[in-house]
Amino acid sequence: MTRDAQFALVKRYFDAVDGEDLPGLLDTLAPDCVFTVETHNVKLAGHAEISSMFTRLWADHAAVLHHQFTHVADPETGRISSRFTVQNTEHDGSLTHKSNCNFFEIAGERFATVRVYMTGQNTLKDGV
Repeated sequence: MTRDAQFALVKRYFDAVDGEDLPGLLDTLAPDCVFTVETHNVKLAGHAEISSMFTRLWADHAAVLHHQFTHVADPETGRISSRFTVQNTEHDGSLTHKSNCNFFEIAGERFATVRVYMTGQNTLKDGV
């Protein structure tokens, strides 16, 4: 996958997250994708577990927005990292801001692993 294709895959992923588009999100993830929130000891495997987490995220917030991206791509190894700002709009209208990094590994045309490092409270709860 080219560097531009890696950037496009990351954009599709975050557009789906911000747009609460579960089918679009899952289309960026391999069926057996492993999704971890490294800073909060969360590990999810496969579409069902990952879907539950994102469904909770969307229910817990009025809106989520990922922006101000910096990407570092390595097409030869199929890896890309993204540093960004997250703005969560709470149901009472207040805003929560975070600074996060994601590390993606690509297999074929989808993410095989997603490793999240986030500041502050875990907004990607694993349901436990």
